[in-house]
Amino acid sequence: MTARRAPIATLATAAAIVVAAAVAQVVAGGNETIEVVEPANPADVYDPVAAGEPLPAGFRVGLARDAIEPVYHPEFTSAGGVDWPADMLVIGVAGGADAKAYPVTHLNSHEMVIDSLAGIPILVTW
Repeated sequence: MTARRAPIATLATAAAIVVAAAVAQVVAGGNETIEVVEPANPADVYDPVAAGEPLPAGFRVGLARDAIEPVYHPEFTSAGGVDWPADMLVIGVAGGADAKAYPVTHLNSHEMVIDSLAGIPILVTW
């Protein structure tokens, strides 16, 4: 079997679905079964703008798809090797003996980090 890399948009969508399912389960009291479905291929989704349909009055087009570059090869240092304020917001990920922190200030401009933890691929998104 050959490994296949999923497109970044698909990874981000899958991560959003998993997070939404987890939030829904917590809100529902954790007793309901949540069905997670495979996200649609963005190329197969109808795009009204590309089809030439007019935008609603007052609607602004933001950034183009994939306009924000994710971080593909993050670099890390030990916790003692950083000079961050004590109230620095981070997204922390831990697995096994490994732990990593991703500063929100950096994620504000990149939104996604493609990384691995304990040899398992992960997507950190903000």
